[in-house]
Amino acid sequence: MDYETYRKNFFTDPLPEQRFAFAGLFGATLYYQDYPAALAFYTEVLGPPAYIEGEHTHSWTVGSTWLTLFPSKGGDPTNLEVGFYVETPEEVDRLTNAFITAGAKGEPPIDTMMHVPVRMSVLTDPFGVNIAVIARL
Repeated sequence: MDYETYRKNFFTDPLPEQRFAFAGLFGATLYYQDYPAALAFYTEVLGPPAYIEGEHTHSWTVGSTWLTLFPSKGGDPTNLEVGFYVETPEEVDRLTNAFITAGAKGEPPIDTMMHVPVRMSVLTDPFGVNIAVIARL
């Protein structure tokens, strides 16, 4: 289906007015039962954290926002997806490969529609958190 047909089929016209003056999302915070293993996984993929507060707060800059990990006393995150929006379709492939090399599971990237034409992959980290890696086509 072409993009115009896709928009007509799935978008409200006119778009509803936003109720607040959003500037974006501040980030995502994930709480892991096996904090050292989760920290090692995300460090392998994303490199060293940009922010470390004590031994239990580690954060990475992801574009203009943050991904933060904390230890959990009640298990790993469930029913959650973290989206990584990258600049190019080639970066989707590179980041997907980095996640899979570090231990994530998932399918190769595909080109599809998701609000706009995108290249994306959907993965699951070793602890059950869903990860989407996305770039506009």
